[in-house]
Amino acid sequence: MVIRFMKSEWALPIALLTSALFLAFGRAWLADLSNPGWFAFVSLWLFGTILVASFAALRHAESIAAKLGEPLGTLVLTLAITGLEVMLIAAVMYGGKGNATLARDAMFAVVMIVMNGMVGLSLVLGGLRHREQTYNLQGANAFLAVIVPMAVLGLVLPSFTVTAPGPVFSPLQATFFIVMSVVLYGVFLAIQNLRHREYFIDQASDAAASAIHAQAHGLPAHAALLLAYLVAVLLLAHQIAVPINHGIHVLHAPTALGGFLVSVLVMAPESLGAARAALANQLQRSVNLLLGSVLASISLTIPAVLAIGFITEQTIVLGLDAVDTTLLVLTLAVSTLTFASARTNVLLGAVHLALFLAYLMLIFEK
Repeated sequence: MVIRFMKSEWALPIALLTSALFLAFGRAWLADLSNPGWFAFVSLWLFGTILVASFAALRHAESIAAKLGEPLGTLVLTLAITGLEVMLIAAVMYGGKGNATLARDAMFAVVMIVMNGMVGLSLVLGGLRHREQTYNLQGANAFLAVIVPMAVLGLVLPSFTVTAPGPVFSPLQATFFIVMSVVLYGVFLAIQNLRHREYFIDQASDAAASAIHAQAHGLPAHAALLLAYLVAVLLLAHQIAVPINHGIHVLHAPTALGGFLVSVLVMAPESLGAARAALANQLQRSVNLLLGSVLASISLTIPAVLAIGFITEQTIVLGLDAVDTTLLVLTLAVSTLTFASARTNVLLGAVHLALFLAYLMLIFEK
């Protein structure tokens, strides 16, 4: 039993040991990163450990999701990922001597990575293997009905308001956005889990997921292990803030790269799960994971960061510039076209991947 547990949870001692070492010696190790070799070693060590712990956390969240069933199970996944995102953003912003635009860059990166990169990859992989795939159109439209206005209000509108100088919300506007986001997300959860559960359910996918996790740990054990991995990620997120900000400063890289790196760390496990589901012809699960993660990120992460800004009295820049605004609006428009039909194919995925490549190029060259 112990040997089986250690084989399945090999990542846990690595994450906990790394966390303990950096808690004890991290201040000294990260005090001077001028040596390129040491900087690369520490960065890869932290980045790799956080990634491994995040994948392990996702595995337990998936097991909890399978035991709870859809759509409640997918909600557990998205909330776990959103928790990771908030922890990483807060750590990099305030552990790395502040970065007022990180929340904006991370939110924009989440939308681009998920709604272009991962949606495109899932549709291409699924289309190549299964030619055409189907999903519940009403569920996807419900996601988009909330994502589109929340993305525009949270990431575009601050660039046009005049009460506060710069692309920021005034205190009253920020308070309104926090309350509106939480309330609207609560209404969506009520629709998803109570009134219209059938919009988000794929019986075949649910049964397949339950079968896969049938021999896993019990629900309390999965919950305890999920919490342990999340705590390790929280501790390490504070440490990786220093090399991320140092690397951007030394390499004279665009500040948006910090948000992209945070989003890659957060979204990699869930994105892999969505791609696997598409290959298994479980597109409904992919849609729930991908669009659900974007919705939770925008509806919960931005209010959380704004609240942190209130507490720490730090300005939070949310408004995108003209180039990124154009790319965001184009992404939302193409997404509404993609999910206007209950059948998907390779062409739709290729369009989203093209937009994702454009986003990557524009990070470095605007």
